[in-house]
Amino acid sequence: MLKPISTMPGAKEFIVLAAAVMSVNAVAIDALLPALAAVGTAVNAGEDNRRQWLITAYLIGFGTSQLVYGTLSDHYGRKPLMLVGLAIYAAFAALSVLAGSFGTAVALRVLQGCGGGVSVLALSIIRDRHSGDEMVRVMSLAFMLFLGIPIFAPSLGHAILVLSSWQWVFAAIALFGALLLPWVALRLPETLPPERRMPLSPRAVARAIGYVLRQRDSLGYTLASTALVGALFGIVTSGQQLFANVFHAPEAFPVVFGTVATCVALAALLNGRVVGRFGARRTSHLALMGYLLVACVHGAVAWSGLERPWVFTALQSALMFCFGLMLANFGSLAMARLAHIAGTASAVQSLVINVAGALVGIFIGQRFDGTAVPMTLGSIACGCAALAMVLMAERGRLFQPVAAPLPMRVAG
Repeated sequence: MLKPISTMPGAKEFIVLAAAVMSVNAVAIDALLPALAAVGTAVNAGEDNRRQWLITAYLIGFGTSQLVYGTLSDHYGRKPLMLVGLAIYAAFAALSVLAGSFGTAVALRVLQGCGGGVSVLALSIIRDRHSGDEMVRVMSLAFMLFLGIPIFAPSLGHAILVLSSWQWVFAAIALFGALLLPWVALRLPETLPPERRMPLSPRAVARAIGYVLRQRDSLGYTLASTALVGALFGIVTSGQQLFANVFHAPEAFPVVFGTVATCVALAALLNGRVVGRFGARRTSHLALMGYLLVACVHGAVAWSGLERPWVFTALQSALMFCFGLMLANFGSLAMARLAHIAGTASAVQSLVINVAGALVGIFIGQRFDGTAVPMTLGSIACGCAALAMVLMAERGRLFQPVAAPLPMRVAG
């Protein structure tokens, strides 16, 4: 039975708890980045580019599991699924300490990602408890806290590696999940009342998925987001190699990563005010133009051999600032016509974005050749693909304040 609202955690604790659940993936990925070389050597990964699969494997598990969590939680409730997912996340992070081969390490990362997919339920519990402007406010606050993790997690991973071994990075990831378990178990009541639960019907789920994929604006903005996330994952998977093997400054990577992540956070903070004035379409379309411009400039710099750590940091910060102005708006535009199946729609879109984005990212990362050229060309190509998908969604028209009207059907 759903407990009275008064027994729920207070507003501040609820927001921090939701942000903590959202952060499990950032911890699992970003804290490991400084240790990729050490882990790759320990598990006999072979060539440097192969160790990128330790990131991609997690993303594949994370992406594929979200549809399962979203569907089952609509039937069984949020809390049981959240506890199961966190337990899986913590258990397989802990088992990664014992990985003795590359194949085992990759398999454990996939399974850990399957646990991390439960983070999708953080948005569901916010929707269960709040609505309207209050929901937007709570989501914004939780997202602000969540964005702090990519800023500090690489520094944490680097500090652990300086003081100890790579196994302790996995131990810290496992500890994060393990600490969330009792917090959720003791302080988070079930937020989905029985009368709002949906029957578990594979046919209904399949019908909803088909509907999502048939909507032009939903599909277009989802695929645009996929391209941008793919470019981001390409940067994440090969950025550490660039600083270690080309710039010969591996200790600078956590600082640079934190600086770039800070620009994403600043864009997210600014986004609410900008969208209120110009609208989600104009804001995100202008940001996409800026993204393409910066990506092309960075590509020219890398091609000319003028790449330096400070140049990389400045250009990637500008690129990710534009990224921060696009992704949330693309997500809201993709969901604009799908409020009646919001849970399934968000899970389907997240699955496509994260799984396909991870595959695009590993494709870019595997092209690493000792320069930033493949990474920057990947950003340019993904930006062009995103522009094509946005044009498809908007029927060839950009910068419109509202959706372009659907073409009229002629009778007879």
